[in-house]
Amino acid sequence: MIRAKKTMDGNTAAAYASYPFIEVAAVYPITPSSPMAEATEIWSAEGLKNIFGERVHIYELQSEAGAAGTMHGSLNAGALTTTYTASQGLLLMIPNMYKIAGEMLPCVINVTARALASHSLSIFGDHQDVYACRQTGFAMLAESNPQEVMDLTPVAYLATLKGRIPFVNFFDGFRTSHEIQKIEAWDYAELAKMIDQDSLSAFRNRALNPEHPTMRGSHQNDDVYFQNREACNPYYDAFPTIVEDYMNQINQKIGTNYKLFNYYGSPEAERVIIAMGSFCDVVEEVVDYLLAQGEKVGLIKVRLYRPFSIEHFLDVLPRSVSKIAVMDRTKEPGSSGEPLYLDVIRALYGKTHATLVGGRYGLSSKDTPPSTVFAIFDELKKEKPKERFTVGIVDDVTHLSLDERADVPITTPADIFSCKFWGIGGDGTVGANKNSIKIIGDHTDKYVQGYFQYDSKKTGGVTISHLRFGNSKIKSPYYVKKADFVACHNPSYIEKKFHIVEDIKPGGTFLINSQWTDAQLSEKLGMETSRYIEENQIKVYAINATAIARKIGMGKRTNTILQSAFFTLSSIIPQQQAIQLMKEFAYKSYGAKGDHIVQANYEAIDEGAKNIRRVKLQSISAKTSDRLSLKGDMKQPKLVNMVERIQHPVSRMEGDALPVSAFVPHVDGTYELGAAGFEKRGVAVEVPEWNPDLCIQCNRCAFVCPHAAIRPFALTSEEGRALPDQAKTIPMKGRGVGDYQYIQSISPLDCMGCTVCIDSCLKPGALTMKSRESQMDQQPIFDYLVNHVDKKPGMMDAATVKGSQFNKPLLEFSGSCAGCAETSYARLITQLFGDRMLISNATGCSSIWGGPAAACPYATTFDNKGPAWTNSLFEDNAENGLGLYLGQKTIRERLIKLVRELAESVESAELKEAAGNYLQSKDDGEKNKQAVKELLKQAKRFSDQDERLKTLVENEDYLGKNRSGSSVVMAGLMILILRA
Repeated sequence: MIRAKKTMDGNTAAAYASYPFIEVAAVYPITPSSPMAEATEIWSAEGLKNIFGERVHIYELQSEAGAAGTMHGSLNAGALTTTYTASQGLLLMIPNMYKIAGEMLPCVINVTARALASHSLSIFGDHQDVYACRQTGFAMLAESNPQEVMDLTPVAYLATLKGRIPFVNFFDGFRTSHEIQKIEAWDYAELAKMIDQDSLSAFRNRALNPEHPTMRGSHQNDDVYFQNREACNPYYDAFPTIVEDYMNQINQKIGTNYKLFNYYGSPEAERVIIAMGSFCDVVEEVVDYLLAQGEKVGLIKVRLYRPFSIEHFLDVLPRSVSKIAVMDRTKEPGSSGEPLYLDVIRALYGKTHATLVGGRYGLSSKDTPPSTVFAIFDELKKEKPKERFTVGIVDDVTHLSLDERADVPITTPADIFSCKFWGIGGDGTVGANKNSIKIIGDHTDKYVQGYFQYDSKKTGGVTISHLRFGNSKIKSPYYVKKADFVACHNPSYIEKKFHIVEDIKPGGTFLINSQWTDAQLSEKLGMETSRYIEENQIKVYAINATAIARKIGMGKRTNTILQSAFFTLSSIIPQQQAIQLMKEFAYKSYGAKGDHIVQANYEAIDEGAKNIRRVKLQSISAKTSDRLSLKGDMKQPKLVNMVERIQHPVSRMEGDALPVSAFVPHVDGTYELGAAGFEKRGVAVEVPEWNPDLCIQCNRCAFVCPHAAIRPFALTSEEGRALPDQAKTIPMKGRGVGDYQYIQSISPLDCMGCTVCIDSCLKPGALTMKSRESQMDQQPIFDYLVNHVDKKPGMMDAATVKGSQFNKPLLEFSGSCAGCAETSYARLITQLFGDRMLISNATGCSSIWGGPAAACPYATTFDNKGPAWTNSLFEDNAENGLGLYLGQKTIRERLIKLVRELAESVESAELKEAAGNYLQSKDDGEKNKQAVKELLKQAKRFSDQDERLKTLVENEDYLGKNRSGSSVVMAGLMILILRA
């Protein structure tokens, strides 16, 4: 059977292959599964028919718990129903999963397997969520790549209907769900032929219906529950054979060899790895290499994880094996081993003398290149390999990690052309590369692969697009390490000294979006990079895409220009054909936005193809590192230490190399506030310049700035004299401001270039956008002011637009989008109440820009007071906030009771007065601050004489009047809803 080839990612493949089998989809979006539901909804709206000749009915619920309940009800009504989810969303479905499995209702939950929130949340992939469901009674089917997702998803739908066992159909979140490949797609007519009509009729007949009423979901007592629970055993015993039968039917149709467990490697293998998911493709690639070297190695790829068929597993295990490593993409603290490892131990008990060891890998999408597989096979060569180990990290605490070779051979086929594109979140680089993959995949005979690496910043974070093309099949689900073509789309990355050029193979091509001359670019690259380029004969090209985009009205969107330059330099497709195809994609993408947008993209494509120039690097002098020094005067040594140990390596894209010991101080996920102030990302091309001669001192610019990158300061004459020479100040305007000088200061390295400040400015010309480079002399001014100049108490009412902005923002430099209004509100709240805030933040946008571990944007005052922040889940945020309030309130009320006792009984007049003042002001947050200070001063004088005073001193942090709040992710606002 010949199938049509289409270029798509794993999510699209799962949605495409599930659509024909479903009548109802009950969904709630969660990363990285959301595109499956989105695709289903789009196809339904477009009128796509399932195999029953109907559109799928899709419903979005209030949460994953609601989606699971709706799915349960729809199944009981006799409709074929599905859902798409991941991570905490899947966990919310567990109660219903027990019910669905217990009631033997056929359904499939499609899961993009993702990490669970424990010490920290992570949106990236591993198997923690699916393993957490292995006890529910659901069958589990694993796929390794988008093609397998397309091929095997129907197996889950067909087998669940016939066998009455519900399925979790899963594949790796991001690594498979978002990886784009050219794959063969099903014809729905072929899938319709395989459905068991008798089983479908039986399912309909079992449905709850008043025409043939039954009761389902009863309660039972201790006399019969156990026996009834065991009655399902024959169905689970028979189910592997049913799944195998459908795999065989598919194999006959499309010429594949899918089994419950697939063996790959030498028939006389001595060393075998057992795994499931995308890691299997990496292992296959290494096995191919080692077999060519004469080594006897192999892989068992687990497909049907539940029910785990020992018989089928033993059928594929080579009898010659002497060493086995079972790899789990999860961590189960406290267990004797991870889940798959324990299953294999049970399967092999009493049946082999082979040494069996277990390893962990790939948590939170940790990259798993061939070096990790070589390390495992090398370990299995040892007489006594480690029984428990990890790969891909350096564990210098419990010493479980395996050493990885530095000189690992390249295992990809020689004809594969590899590319890396360094972009910035929001610049369109990822979208352009997705189009490039589809252009090449759909219009050439080449295999393609696209994967997109990015952090969790909303915009402004580093993105790296990893693209591969070739005539050979691509089995490389890991980052491109050495590329034939590398492009740097953001000029600031050259200044940041990222190791971009080191990614390029000898003789490769380097394209830079550069506004610099050859001489300037040579200086920016530095001696070490220039030497690498020369020694490896790398061809360097430049194009000023930023200037071209501005000229043709594209603003900051340089992606189309640079995409055109890539096709011109790479010659993967003839230039004129590439230009024509790009224009066709531009029309499809932007046609609905108007002809002027389409024409601008056409012009961008043409300009990108003809404005490339070859760079001739020039000799430069050696110079020392221009790394910015740490801000401040080291008053927070723990914070500075964390920044040096963790944040700086992460910012240099070197986080993968950090050892476990770096995180021992943060074992529970607790991190210091204020770290975002050390990032100084410098991502804006243009930033505002302040004109003091035109400024009317309204402070509206600071009031609206999402990132607190522009701030007013009132200066004493002494503070003014300490400013750098280039600083300009003007006399303060307003009643009661005395002799203060006024300055509006801007941080060029923290500004996102959104222009919201200019849009809000009441005086035209007071702020104008200028190149960031031209404004770098303002950075020392900003750094001095934020570290040495505080608000002036009593100078101005802080409950006004103008007055509030003289208070230090305790939310600064977050990873939110440029121009984000959400952060402006949150920042303002911290200026009003931040030094006594407790924040419960729901999972969502505000927890991502608000809670990056090593770059916390919440900050502290000069006396180290600030918001205490926590994130529980999405669905329980109000309750978590209530708990914060109740816990703090309970402890404080106990202390207030002690203060009352002291006020009535102590002899010291000073202590009695301090206690009285505290009690009088206890409900007024601002007045209570001074009362707490005086009470503690007196309590410390006499604490050795009275246990009650000692208790007050020990609990001094609870004496103050705090304010608790919960972030409600609804219309994007953080709303203060509780008061202590």
